[in-house]
Amino acid sequence: MLSAGTARQSPISRRVAAVAVSLVLAGGAAACGPKDGTEKAGAGEKPGATTGGAPQKGGTLTVLNAEPHNDFDPARLYTSGGGNVPSLVFRTLTTRNREDGAAGAKVVPDLATDLGRPNADATEWTYTLKDGLKYEDGTPITTADIKYGIERSFAAELSGGAPYLRDWLVGGETYEGPYKDGGKGLGSIAVPDAKTIVFTLRKPEGEFPFVATQTQFAPVPKAKDTGATYEEHPVSSGPYKVVKNENDGENLVLERNEHWDEKTDEERKAYPDRIDVRSGLDAAVINQRLSTSSGADAAAVTTDTNLGPAELAQISGNTDGALAARVGTGHFGYVNYLAFNPKVAPFDNPKVRQAIAHAVNRTSVVNAAGGSALAEAATTFLPEREAFGFTPYDHFPAGKTGDPARAKEVLKEAGFPDGLTITLTHSTAQNRQTSPEVATAIQQALAAAGITVKLEGLENNAFNERRWDVKNTPGFFLSRWGADWPSGGPFLAPIFDGRQIVTNGSNYNHAQLDDPAVNAEIDEIAKLTDLAAAGKRWGALDKKIGELALDVPLFHPVYKRLVGKDVKNVVISDWTGVLDISQVSVK
Repeated sequence: MLSAGTARQSPISRRVAAVAVSLVLAGGAAACGPKDGTEKAGAGEKPGATTGGAPQKGGTLTVLNAEPHNDFDPARLYTSGGGNVPSLVFRTLTTRNREDGAAGAKVVPDLATDLGRPNADATEWTYTLKDGLKYEDGTPITTADIKYGIERSFAAELSGGAPYLRDWLVGGETYEGPYKDGGKGLGSIAVPDAKTIVFTLRKPEGEFPFVATQTQFAPVPKAKDTGATYEEHPVSSGPYKVVKNENDGENLVLERNEHWDEKTDEERKAYPDRIDVRSGLDAAVINQRLSTSSGADAAAVTTDTNLGPAELAQISGNTDGALAARVGTGHFGYVNYLAFNPKVAPFDNPKVRQAIAHAVNRTSVVNAAGGSALAEAATTFLPEREAFGFTPYDHFPAGKTGDPARAKEVLKEAGFPDGLTITLTHSTAQNRQTSPEVATAIQQALAAAGITVKLEGLENNAFNERRWDVKNTPGFFLSRWGADWPSGGPFLAPIFDGRQIVTNGSNYNHAQLDDPAVNAEIDEIAKLTDLAAAGKRWGALDKKIGELALDVPLFHPVYKRLVGKDVKNVVISDWTGVLDISQVSVK
């Protein structure tokens, strides 16, 4: 989830973003995010892509999930690209391109006619709505509804959504929402007419079209707003409407919105007549039901449950290959890494950090993370995807299995010819990312270079509090980061912008880097509305920061998810890395 934003977030915003990171990782629905489709496999095959003829409308799609869709209110949801299930009900000004792989990492218009029209310095963005947009009751969607929908996301009782607008909009940092503003509204959102909306920002933001994909930009008719209970029956602007919401999203049933016009929506296919979302299920049960595919489960998918190493082994052992043909592979913008706090000795010595980088055995780390099917070795902080601005580099080569000889040489240069003893802090959660298996792999690799590693395992909540506490950050720890949208900005700014160092809340700049040149480059890139040009600059900045050895990238995760045997038209983009529910057919 998502991660934090591309500039100067408040401590509250950062804490919200930290929660979102875990959501994206688990569910791929938020960005952020955990926020859909398959990997660009060698033969280009996708589950259900070619079997049974062309996809057709009709039938019921069942969604089997571990986590319920709590707070099904556009103000409270933290999503990127409009989310997955939320995107079926809530349309936004822009959305993600619903295509496989890299093409799906692009932002495209949704309710708006284009990606927005910025002024000269990208501090003002203007959008125009398409013709013929209607709610589920047939009434027209207006820009006043979008303005109101955004304003209500500032209300304390509707907190939980993405934090960017509070930081980016003029006056956003003090605005308390429409329930307390006496009808004044937020002046930095103007609606000169029913089809035009203008946003005024505190600073240049060339990536504003990405933020406009988040559900806070979904229209909400003021007359239908019921505050905290709106989630029970939010008014649909998408192809489906909510007909049942039990136990706060545990069972969510959607049926067709007859006033949705596909002529206004180039992205959502909306093939099924009905979507039945069942949550609160054990991951093993979900995968077993999808594997067996009996009854309604034959037309089922999951939007938040990955296959594990043991399950993948069973699937690969399936002699007829039928199960393997139903596995979709995806990539989401995420990095798992070793973090250094240079304020703590001996990590204040760059040579010590370099020696550790040379000693890391990424093959053993990948194996600890579940194997090469679930993790890809990384030497860059940014994911290996063009949308993020990926620029290859490996400043302190370790090869596939580590270079202990070179590590010892560099350690000697650092003043430790006889080695040293350090502590690695990690989580005790069995997540195969910041967990004991990965920590042990690091410990064993560094031992070959004469570095004794003591392991400090903390319960997950305590671990997160410790690693984000600027006053108590460990010197050496496992960490991870995910982006709210496919760009280098949500990756690099929260981690390396010195102005985002927080002393009284969650601090993600683990190295407490405050380099004026880095800060200035972040500002300059933020001004760019040419996203391809911005990507190249983000990649170059990643390479420059990498020379400082402030972290050791370890791996980028890979998602493997099973679909029911009757599911067709599987699409997995590099934006979310998981199956896009808006494209699925069950007939």
